[in-house]
Amino acid sequence: MPPRKQRMKDANGNEFDATILPFQTGVEHWNEYLVDDGSVIRIKLVVTEVLKLEGQFDPTTGDPIYIAKSQNIVNVSSPENLKRGAQND
Repeated sequence: MPPRKQRMKDANGNEFDATILPFQTGVEHWNEYLVDDGSVIRIKLVVTEVLKLEGQFDPTTGDPIYIAKSQNIVNVSSPENLKRGAQND
């Protein structure tokens, strides 16, 4: 299957060709936050698409430039007394 292409614009309106690259997930870790009310919030960034800008390179390192499209996945675990329908509502 030939690589899929996409046209991208940067914040200045410059247009670039990008190639959509297949990828595999290595490891996805959760970040965990303990809230003072007893809740635990877990957040994980999940990459949904990887694009490589054609002919574009980091001016300092010379590395090719990639764009990672992503979503944040959020999981909340709260004590029973904070949930809807708890006795203190």
